[in-house]
Amino acid sequence: MTELLARDKNPDVSIVIPAFNEEESLPELVKEISECMQNKTYEIIIIDDGSTDNTWERISQLSSDFPVTGLRFSSNKGKAAALAAGFNESRGKFIATLDADLQDDPFEILGIIDLMVKEGFDLVNGWKKDRKDPIGKTLPSKFFNFTVRLTTGVKLNDFNCGLKVYRRKVIENLELYGEMHRYTPVLAAQQGFLIGEKTVNHRQRKYGQTKYGLARFFRGYSDLLTVLFLHRYSYRPLHFFGGIGTVLALIGLGISAYLTVIWFGGESIGRRPLLLLGVLLLVVGFQFISLGLLGEMFLKLSRNKSFDILEKTDPKSEEE
Repeated sequence: MTELLARDKNPDVSIVIPAFNEEESLPELVKEISECMQNKTYEIIIIDDGSTDNTWERISQLSSDFPVTGLRFSSNKGKAAALAAGFNESRGKFIATLDADLQDDPFEILGIIDLMVKEGFDLVNGWKKDRKDPIGKTLPSKFFNFTVRLTTGVKLNDFNCGLKVYRRKVIENLELYGEMHRYTPVLAAQQGFLIGEKTVNHRQRKYGQTKYGLARFFRGYSDLLTVLFLHRYSYRPLHFFGGIGTVLALIGLGISAYLTVIWFGGESIGRRPLLLLGVLLLVVGFQFISLGLLGEMFLKLSRNKSFDILEKTDPKSEEE
């Protein structure tokens, strides 16, 4: 990863932009940002996510005329990794994210920040209410948003919107990988941060083609399972694994009890496939329960380790 530095040390706003093959749109986007940020100190962090066109050359040129920092990946790492790198480099009190394709309107950023200051929000998510995308992209997105709302309880309309604004304390507590960039409002809400939403202007794509297909939506659903599991069961693994194991073991026990009764009645059960199924369910069920118990043991050990550290540091702090 290569870096170009040209920015204020403590800007009001950091604008993080992942870019993959967006050489045509970047000059126009950076110019728009400079126009809407005239009354604020700001920095622009553009992450070249393994582009194969002249995106990096454009970033290098822009850094000589604007407060642009360029970060370059040697290969395509994905949007979550690009955002994580940008967050790590940012210095602003507020951190805004934009897609590089000009569909997100940078003139919405200051309005979102005003809303955050007025309402006390820690993160505000953009809502592309009047979305300028083909139906092949909007329909899967609507279904995805409905599913995330239903399963997480976070009542936002557009988790996929690239335009979001965070307070610094939020990004310092986010860990992004895979397709987790879609779930930053969920991750933040799980940590007790106040989440809001604002309708934003959405524009038609001006250059190139969309980089997002159905495959990324399926990967997004996989990461949704990760988010739900870590939130609900990271501190009680036995509830998850033990619950599955108990159900399987009870079904296996019921099958075994049934076969035992008919065996006492004189019927042969040695060649019945049902016998194998019953034994298999019992074994797998107990394995799941054992896995949950192991998880509880590891969790207890990690907690004890933390308590040991606290016991060692507290007396020292009191003496001081």
